[in-house]
Amino acid sequence: MSPDPRHYDVIVSPVITEKATTLSEQNKVVFRVAPDATKPQIKEAVERLFDVKVVGVNTLVTKGKEKYFRGRKGRRSDVKKAVVTLEDGHSIDVTTGL
Repeated sequence: MSPDPRHYDVIVSPVITEKATTLSEQNKVVFRVAPDATKPQIKEAVERLFDVKVVGVNTLVTKGKEKYFRGRKGRRSDVKKAVVTLEDGHSIDVTTGL
């Protein structure tokens, strides 16, 4: 089962923050995903790309804020994230690339 090129469109990037790092101790990994990605699509993409078994997927959308940059008002984009729970014994090292 080789990865489908569409799987690379579903997962945008891993999230490497202090909170995401503490979640890795609970066998969870956080990814930025496409805004229109569904939980089954995310599950299949992670299983195929990283060769792991996924137990569950939780998603959240962080709404973009209005910010000022050099005196001009701008708006950050909305970001969809997925918290993927892996089966015991499986792990993903997000510090290495695909």
